[in-house]
Amino acid sequence: MPGELITDTPADAVVRLRISNPAKRGALDQPILDAISEALDGVAERARCVVLAGSGDIFSSGYDVGDPGLGSDTEIAEQAERMVAHPFLAALGALDACPIPIVAALNGHTIGGGLELALACDLRVAARGITFRMPPAQLGLVYSHTGVRRFIDAIGAPRTRQLFFLGRSIDADTALTWGLVNALTEPAEVDDAALHWASQIAANAPLSVRGSKRVIGALLAAEGAVDATTEQELIDLRAASFASEDMREGLRAFAEKRPPEWRGR
Repeated sequence: MPGELITDTPADAVVRLRISNPAKRGALDQPILDAISEALDGVAERARCVVLAGSGDIFSSGYDVGDPGLGSDTEIAEQAERMVAHPFLAALGALDACPIPIVAALNGHTIGGGLELALACDLRVAARGITFRMPPAQLGLVYSHTGVRRFIDAIGAPRTRQLFFLGRSIDADTALTWGLVNALTEPAEVDDAALHWASQIAANAPLSVRGSKRVIGALLAAEGAVDATTEQELIDLRAASFASEDMREGLRAFAEKRPPEWRGR
């Protein structure tokens, strides 16, 4: 049975995507990856934050390359390459391109491609007691340079080497110390904690949140000084925030000691 992506709206302006593939420990098969890409297409028109969650006792065991015991050497290699080359990269691209923040609720063990998927989210809340692992060295796989870059940006080169060279699991406390996750909570509270953050994000000024996400993304992508075109875009983005209705409303609400009523313009 293929996996599925369960979508709901658990709070105002929050869309939740839940990975469900219990037969394969949350493996990311093509239906799930395609559904992630489709669900994120235009999501900013109906939400201000997204939660990406797992099911059961695991977030994801990584991308599903089928049964490695079936087919010839060539067929196995081609199947794995097809799986990683299109649906997995397309889902990562959709997460990267999403203009609103995405919070990952890591309810269980997070492995391989599942860990990269979590890193493509903006914030990560994890359950105490879970583990994280990157197994390419145990599979004979050289991981994509774009994937490795994502880890270097998150935890630095020394810890990326440790994660990839040793192939050993690290616990949730270590992941928090490394910056691989932002917060830990009790296993039964992961969904609620992620939803609490998502609701707080959704309640903030949408132009500010989306603008900050764009600035952070541009600076990470530049890996140093940004080019002149991107720099001007970021300057214009900041200037537009000062001229926005939301900026004026935020200042008025602060002065009047009341919750702001955001318009997104």
